[in-house]
Amino acid sequence: MTEHLDVVIVGAGLSGIGAAYRLQTECPGKSYAVLEARGALGGTWDLFRYPGIRSDSDMFTLGYPFKPWRDAKSIADGPAILRYITETAHEYGIDRHIRFGTKVIGADWSSAELRWTLTLERADADGHVTQATVTCGFLYSCAGYYNYDRGHAPEFAGREDFTGQVVHPQFWPERLDYTGKRVVVIGSGATAVTLVPAMAADAESVTMLQRTPTWISAVPGRDKIADKLRATLPADLAHRLIRTKNILFSMGFYQYCRRRPEAARTLLTGLTTRILGDEKLVAEHFTPEYDPWDQRLCAAPNADFFKAMKKGRAEVVTDRIERFVPEGIRLASGRVLPADIVITATGLELLAFGGIAPAVDGVEVALPEQYVWQGTMLTGVPNFAVCIGYTNASWTLRADLTSRLICKVLNFMDRRGYAAVVPEPAGELGEQPLLDLASGYIQRSIGDFPRQGDRHPWKVRQNYLLDSATTLRTDLSKTLRPVRPQVPARV
Repeated sequence: MTEHLDVVIVGAGLSGIGAAYRLQTECPGKSYAVLEARGALGGTWDLFRYPGIRSDSDMFTLGYPFKPWRDAKSIADGPAILRYITETAHEYGIDRHIRFGTKVIGADWSSAELRWTLTLERADADGHVTQATVTCGFLYSCAGYYNYDRGHAPEFAGREDFTGQVVHPQFWPERLDYTGKRVVVIGSGATAVTLVPAMAADAESVTMLQRTPTWISAVPGRDKIADKLRATLPADLAHRLIRTKNILFSMGFYQYCRRRPEAARTLLTGLTTRILGDEKLVAEHFTPEYDPWDQRLCAAPNADFFKAMKKGRAEVVTDRIERFVPEGIRLASGRVLPADIVITATGLELLAFGGIAPAVDGVEVALPEQYVWQGTMLTGVPNFAVCIGYTNASWTLRADLTSRLICKVLNFMDRRGYAAVVPEPAGELGEQPLLDLASGYIQRSIGDFPRQGDRHPWKVRQNYLLDSATTLRTDLSKTLRPVRPQVPARV
């Protein structure tokens, strides 16, 4: 017989583990499983293994509100974050609900049975793959929105002529030795800004090659106020106070950048000039044409990126690639960057809901035609939710709110005796892209995603204070419609 579960959570990363905690805490009677396609939990923090991998948000807000962050560093490295996620899963017994090597390859909603049928691929320890099915009442995708199997890899002329090694950070070779090597990192996003100082200590040279500058801000690696609070207050109270402080600061800085972009530009370029001591260098390589927070800011903990440049271990070159040559990369200016290793930190490839393509009665849902309700459920798709974090703040702030909202929806359905609900707007909605950032990796694929509307609760607000005050107080009966079984017509 096919196994049936009340809820299936897809993905055992930071969001999935948090969702499982909320589900078993706020809906304790629900049966559930966490389906993880890979062989380990942790998601992003287990997949990425490149040197220096770290968060770009402070861990007091990227961490869970129910589990205080106890490590010293506020901007934490990947292994520390992975330990934190693993400890959480073990501490709350969530790990017993995870099914590893289980990938959802099909999800079909039945209007007659009011349930999902999931088609799964299961891989055993020897790599043998079999198919299975499981049914569930509610499907919650916490698999993020980028492709785990493939990163963005633009074509470069002459790449086959290069005699060195080309590496994509998403698939970092386990035994890559770059000691004494000449390294060129193509890209200027968070991954490149992380790689450069991490590799500079051992490589002969590290050059970050960017087409255009990116906003990079030096931030403290440790939070001195947090250290004082944790030394004097109980852990839970200190965590709440630090979390609140950091939320207010990050939101305040974001609003400052959006409302006073010229002042924000002056502030950021001034801080960078103070560190590097070279106005011309800052104007050429660290002053983007776009305003701060048109794209996400890159963080440099303890100014490590800039310090590597001051020590002469790293260089930034702003130019365009003409082609790869045997000894390295020839630029449009005619300069050749010699390289033994080229790292293509060229970005992510977006993939809606971890690749889950929901269908209703055997017909695949056209996602770009749907609207997102409260940043999580979709029009036209009953009992289905996705977890999407903030673009201007820590991912977990929205992720945790979303998981709590889904628990509220499940309890609402139980009280009303509804087997299924679907969000339904009153009147026409204005159309806006789901993720409102100018970053290239978003603009390349955002057309494949659902849309947001022009008013609440169909608008995905990038404001945690507003969301935290209203999300869990929303009147579900006004925008969620109960779904009744539909008996197939006789032919």
